[in-house]
Amino acid sequence: MGEKKKIVYDESKIQTLSPLEHIRLRSGMYIGRLGDGSNRNDGIYILLKEVIDNAVDEFIMGNGERVMIDITENRVKVRDYGRGIPLGKVVECVSIINTGAKYNDDVFQFSVGLNGVGTKAVNALSSYFKVLSVRSGQCAEAVFERGKLVSQRTGKTKAGVADGTFIEFEPDTEIFGSYKFNMEFVEKRLWNYAYLNTGLKLVCNGQEYVSQNGLLDLLNSEIDETSLYPVGYYKGERMEFAVSHSNAYGETYFSFVNGQETSDGGTHLSAFKEGFLKGVNEFFRKQFKSEDVREGMAAALLVKIKEPVFESQTKNKLGNTDIRSWIVNETKSAVDDWLHRNPDSAKALEQKITANEKLRTELNAVKKEAKEAAKKISLNIPKLKDCKYHLGEAKGANSMIFVTEGDSASGSMVGCRDPMTQAIFSLRGKPLNMFGKRRAEIYKNEELYNLMMALGIENDISGLRYDKIIIATDADNDGFHIRNLMLTFFLGYFEELVTSGRVFILETPLFRVRNKKETRYCYTEAERDKEMKSLGNGVEVTRFKGLGEIGSKEFGQFIGKDMHLVPVEVKALKEVPSLLEFYMGKNTPSRREFIVNNLLEEIDA
Repeated sequence: MGEKKKIVYDESKIQTLSPLEHIRLRSGMYIGRLGDGSNRNDGIYILLKEVIDNAVDEFIMGNGERVMIDITENRVKVRDYGRGIPLGKVVECVSIINTGAKYNDDVFQFSVGLNGVGTKAVNALSSYFKVLSVRSGQCAEAVFERGKLVSQRTGKTKAGVADGTFIEFEPDTEIFGSYKFNMEFVEKRLWNYAYLNTGLKLVCNGQEYVSQNGLLDLLNSEIDETSLYPVGYYKGERMEFAVSHSNAYGETYFSFVNGQETSDGGTHLSAFKEGFLKGVNEFFRKQFKSEDVREGMAAALLVKIKEPVFESQTKNKLGNTDIRSWIVNETKSAVDDWLHRNPDSAKALEQKITANEKLRTELNAVKKEAKEAAKKISLNIPKLKDCKYHLGEAKGANSMIFVTEGDSASGSMVGCRDPMTQAIFSLRGKPLNMFGKRRAEIYKNEELYNLMMALGIENDISGLRYDKIIIATDADNDGFHIRNLMLTFFLGYFEELVTSGRVFILETPLFRVRNKKETRYCYTEAERDKEMKSLGNGVEVTRFKGLGEIGSKEFGQFIGKDMHLVPVEVKALKEVPSLLEFYMGKNTPSRREFIVNNLLEEIDA
């Protein structure tokens, strides 16, 4: 045994990083995640958001009604027509943490970016960053590269140039790797800005985003003709909400604080739900249960708070506890008033709640039978190879479950998975087609019941045990059909799993191309042809017909850090019924052919 080498720990080992160097080294602390742009929460969209937030804050304070945005490949330009950064502080405001006017209530009252980090993080994480401020015919400009100032100048502008701030940046490939802006994700964010700031016009690459009816427009765009009654709408000084019900399963919420989407909800959303229930019960003079009132409900909520406290740097969940009482009371009063003014909506709502009560009673009877038959199934679920850490636990933030077809595919994965964070649920064959069926059918089908219990979503998705749900099927007709059936199950009964970005398709290679020295894996025929040409003579090509044909030693790399995942995205809730009707409705040869040829592209639109 060799002697263990001692590492000297002295003054020379102590490092002092500049704030921008710290952002580059620990980017996750500031923007949550990196990513390549394929997920709507990837870091490049957080950078864009931070810059637009500042422009929108100017509008909120009554300065400038227009924001111009241009995104060309990796270069982003944002121009607002607000007051412009004070010229003597242009460099400090984009490079020195804890510098800004948002600590001053006189200047910014309901700002999103209260931590003094936003634009500095954009600067630090960009290979190129330029800021230009215009005020009363004077301007100041500074250019940075990877957070380091490379040039600055001041001067006069041409006549007629409006006040405001111009920011141009390019996210750094040293930090983000190869990335691409998905304009659908950008459009969604821009519409949210428009809905939250009525009268503000955002123009991105020539397309206008503007709303005159706020959250009413947002909810109508999401649920549209599926609504059981016209969307109810309320707007006060500190709170705005829109609400309706449909025949969809579950609940759907779009919640915001100031200008920030809180995708994980928080205290404001909990208080709104409580207030809504109290308002309904007060109007009908009943004691309806919360689950009956909220089943099938869709709502959009905005609250304005002077000092929001978020539970993470990326501000996805609000933590303020002192706001509950006023939100509950204001919501209760607004709901009661709305129902009095809209008797037809009140009648439709009461019918929906009564129908929910009846379904719940039926469902409870079926649940009891299923649980008695299954006994302790939640503790010992057949076909589930669980992992050690789960969502909500310290080490479970990246946990995932692979839903596979058959034992051969599962066998390949079990041998190479990370048992700490990767679970596997093996389907026995094609699962039940749940299109058009009642929720009670889940409890009568052992396999879907087991999957629901494995995921922890029986009551609602707040109990979800995994960060990602990954459908892993063969790339053939049977595999596409199973994938289709699983998406029908999720979209039909747990659509929030899809709308919150939890469901993915695993892409595995179709071909292995190798010679005596090198092995390469290809996901398309075009890649195969390219690699065959590259490797030259003596090349051997294997076509993988199914996941089970890939050995566990080989399979490990396809579910490791270089895993190819395609997120399942649906643009709006209103598209779900028609989507399911097309894919799972009346069976025609042309529809079958379309599904086989286009399923991946269409569902993942």
